Amino acid sequence: MRLVVDLNRCQGFAQCVFLAPDVFALHGEEALLFSPRFDEELRDRVEEAAAACPVQAILVDYSDEPTRRVESHVG
Repeated sequence: MRLVVDLNRCQGFAQCVFLAPDVFALHGEEALLFSPRFDEELRDRVEEAAAACPVQAILVDYSDEPTRRVESHVG
């Protein structure tokens, strides 16, 4: 799991910083700093931060997580 942030879209509202300060920080008044990889224990806070972004500049990428096998039901 990793973060992808569109820094061109980010407007520096800092909702993510308030919700997940261990992952996001502001440098100056508008420059967002973030850790693209984070501990699993921060997952809920990071997902809340991504959802709270007013311009939807934050994406939580799950592509490196193993996929669950889907069982087919034939009947």
